[in-house]
Amino acid sequence: MCEIRLKHLSMAFGDKPIFSDLSLTFSAPGRYAILGPSGRGKTTLLRLMAGLEQPLSGEVLLPRDARIAFCFQEDRLLPFKTVRENISLVCGSDQIAQDWLKRVGLGAEGDSYPASLSGGMQRRAALARALAFGGDILLMDEPFRALDEGTHAQMHALVCEAAKDKLLILVTHDESDAHGMTVVRI
Repeated sequence: MCEIRLKHLSMAFGDKPIFSDLSLTFSAPGRYAILGPSGRGKTTLLRLMAGLEQPLSGEVLLPRDARIAFCFQEDRLLPFKTVRENISLVCGSDQIAQDWLKRVGLGAEGDSYPASLSGGMQRRAALARALAFGGDILLMDEPFRALDEGTHAQMHALVCEAAKDKLLILVTHDESDAHGMTVVRI
């Protein structure tokens, strides 16, 4: 079973404590939404789970062979690569990349460069990249920002479908994104 266990985590930036003695368990298959006010440490928590940050104390336990897909708050698309190339970098296949582009409604944009896309289109390309990577664990930091209401709903459904047998941990400020998920408030 794929599981992330946070044991007695404490984190601070300089003199500013973010959280202290935080213990949580996230088990797959499962869908979790982390909610909380700005500055409370939601993004930091995802970065700790991905191993991108180290806690002041405590530990993050996850399976050694777990593959983690991360959709960052920023799109982080490589500007010198086409949208398809950005996605195929993580999945190793132009065909898989193109399939994911179609699923996010960008099938005709594979040869476009990120700068030629709108903010919402770039966001969908970033989602396609994370989902194309696959993995056992999907960490998503405000994955639906910059999307109109209809596209937001479509992408939410797509993410939930793609994560049905995985561990999905989603950070959001939007309570509606947490529908059907286990809510964790920090």
